[in-house]
Parts: sequence; C-alpha cells; structure tokens
Amino acid sequence: MTGVVAHAQTLTEDCLVRNEWICAEYVTTRREEILAALGQHSFITVVSVVLGALIAFPLAVTVRRYRRLAAPLLGAATAVYTIPSLALFSLLVPFTRLSATTVVIGLVLYSLTILVRNMLAGLDGVPADVREAARGMGYGEGRLLWRVELPLALPTIMAGLRVATVSTVALVTVGVVVDNGGLGNLIYQGLQSNFKAEVLTASVLCVVLAVLADLGLLGVQRALTPWQRGAR
Repeated sequence: MTGVVAHAQTLTEDCLVRNEWICAEYVTTRREEILAALGQHSFITVVSVVLGALIAFPLAVTVRRYRRLAAPLLGAATAVYTIPSLALFSLLVPFTRLSATTVVIGLVLYSLTILVRNMLAGLDGVPADVREAARGMGYGEGRLLWRVELPLALPTIMAGLRVATVSTVALVTVGVVVDNGGLGNLIYQGLQSNFKAEVLTASVLCVVLAVLADLGLLGVQRALTPWQRGAR
C-alpha cells in the first residue's frame, strides 16, 4: 500500500503528468526527437540562406550594371515576398512534393528580396572617387569588384544576410505544412495535443537558434572588416 501511495505521489509531482509549460523531464525523455527537429531546422536554414546569397549576389551585380533591370527584378522579388508562406509552399507541392526541397525553394525566394536589395545598396554605397582611384591604378572590373567594392560593401551585405537568416529561421517553422518544418513540427504537434512543454521548448529553441545565428554572422562580419573595429 505504501508503494502504491508513493507511486501515485510521484505521478502527481511529474511535470509531464501536470502538463506544465516548463518541464525538464520532457527534454530528457524526448532528447532524440528534439535534436532531430533542431538539426532539420538548422540544415534547412543554412541551405536556404547560402543558396539565396549565391543567387542574390550575381543578380545584384547585374542590376547595378544594367539599371533598366532593377525595377522588374526587384519588383518580382517583392511580389514573391508578399505571397503568404502557406500559399507559396502549397503552390510548390505539385512540383516538389512533400519534401524539404519545397521549403528550401520557398525560403530562397523569400530571402532574395532582402539580400538583393542590401547587396545592391552596399555596392552603390562605395564612393565614386574610390572606384576612380582603383581604375587609375589599373584595376579591371573584376578585380575592382572583388578587391575594392565588395570589401567596402561588406557591412551592408552582412546586415542584409543577418536579417535574411533570422527571417529564415522563423519561416522554417511554416514548413510543417509539408512535414518539413523542423522545430515547427514540434510546435504544431504540441498545439494539436495541448502539450505545453513541447510547444514552449520548441519555441524557445527557435529563438535561441535565431539569436545564435545572428551573433555568429556578426562575429564573421567583425572578422572580415577589421578596419571598422579600428575606426571605433
């Protein structure tokens, strides 16, 4: 009888049984599930941002050289950004099916609006006299871009990259509609079953992931622009 009473008391003290928002036991008992969701979330974020940056940079360089392309290209990117994520993912499903590819394509398209504009702004912000001085020293267009313009535009480009990354971390959760939402899968499951610890844990991890990604990119920016530290 004493054992039964003790067992009943243990159950009532169990935060999982009481369905509390903060529950360490949830983290310990569901560690593999949480890590798998976090890994998928991180992977989709990194792939989407990297692909977005690789596509955005040549687009920004092209727009800067051929200004007549600025309005239609930036307009198209803005139009895509106005499409709700649920609708965009649904439009992609017939072509890419219920896969992580659907989420990645959607997130790359969203990131282009931010990245192309910031990259273009950074390149346009390079002083004209600096360009002329470099040309006077014999710099060709390619060397001028990589050795002079890109380093000077880097702070603005990195600022856009940080915004795009944080935005992507948030949008990955919507990928739950195609069963590839990373931590969003846990949030959805928790909401469906009213599992408070699951909802809160996954939400907090999303915020932590966004903050760590932003701080990491800030560190990269500081490492790549040592002259700014000297100026400060």
